[in-house]
Amino acid sequence: MPTLANFDAFTGYYWQTASIASALQYQGVTMPHTGKPISEALLFGVSGGMNFGYFFFHYEGYDPQVNILTRNTFNLFEPILERLGIPYESKQTNSTNKGESNVVDALENGQAPIVWADMYHLPYYGLEYDEGNWAMMPMVVYGIENDKVCIADRAKQGLTVSSDDFATARARVKKDRHRVVTLDAPNPDKLASAVSLGLWDCIKLFTEKPPKGSAKNFGFKAYDKWIELLTKPNAKGSWAKTVPRGRELFVGLTTAFNFSMLFGKDTSHTAERYMMADFLEEASTILEKPALADIAPTARRAGDAWREMGNILLPDDVPLLKEMRENLTASQTLFFEQGADSTEKRIALRDRREALKQASEDYPLNEEEIVTHQEKIAEQVAMIRDIEHDLITDLRGALS
Repeated sequence: MPTLANFDAFTGYYWQTASIASALQYQGVTMPHTGKPISEALLFGVSGGMNFGYFFFHYEGYDPQVNILTRNTFNLFEPILERLGIPYESKQTNSTNKGESNVVDALENGQAPIVWADMYHLPYYGLEYDEGNWAMMPMVVYGIENDKVCIADRAKQGLTVSSDDFATARARVKKDRHRVVTLDAPNPDKLASAVSLGLWDCIKLFTEKPPKGSAKNFGFKAYDKWIELLTKPNAKGSWAKTVPRGRELFVGLTTAFNFSMLFGKDTSHTAERYMMADFLEEASTILEKPALADIAPTARRAGDAWREMGNILLPDDVPLLKEMRENLTASQTLFFEQGADSTEKRIALRDRREALKQASEDYPLNEEEIVTHQEKIAEQVAMIRDIEHDLITDLRGALS
């Protein structure tokens, strides 16, 4: 079975942008404005860049979930390719054998194929299997050896799974079953328009009705909504009602931290605002608009405020919350730095998180202290909102 020679394109943090960057880097694609491989920051920006979204989910039989979006997540993959003029071929089949054959064909052609697989079926993630949960994510396959599949999946080293496990993971969801995508080089003539479209998407997602869902769940209206839910106990959907004192509140804080700081993120814990700053600096060169680079420090200031938000959500002065924050960040670091070699350690951390959830039923703060904590969170939300309002205002001015 084939393996790509000298593959070392272990790059990126968010599945869609990481897989595109990894495939193009291996295939030797460089960008005209840098002479270097395409950056994840550029792909992030072309897809719409930073955003804010607030959602609450509570399904029967599961803990509640406060889901914080920090980037555009609307239908990313193909629009990135189309905007950048990246020719691609997509193949899909219901046959396991044909699905593997399509991957082998790409490898034999020297391409780095992108495939979709369910995280819950990939042992290196260390997730407990749940029939009701799945997450089909794109990743790059760079070899198949002795019934082992070699994968680039955001860790800074190669990952392997058995061919059987990988086939099962690829078949989990019909929409992406045994899908394989191969890429060619971007069209340099489309680079400027792709960057402009991404920047305007960013502005619109903060200020206009989103493509899907309620306007109150996105952008500046969503910041205002979160503040209201934190500070007005009688409001519909308030934290006082949806995540009351005990395990529900503990999990609400934990999931808000995870989705804003860790899930698909880098280790700066800045809600991808530092990545936005990097994109603005690239965009300034590409569009020949120095004003865009001038906005980058504001994006980094927003990132600093978001990092502080993580410390406020799960603060040092509450040992239970501090341990959960340190547990989650340790698990992220272990995966990126050690990949599958850290799976047992990450499973132990996962098990400890379950124990912390049980302990949180005897919540360490009383009702008055909870009010104070949530007011502090709301104050930080307002600070972030105001910084990002300045950023978006300046961005609109720079593009006008």
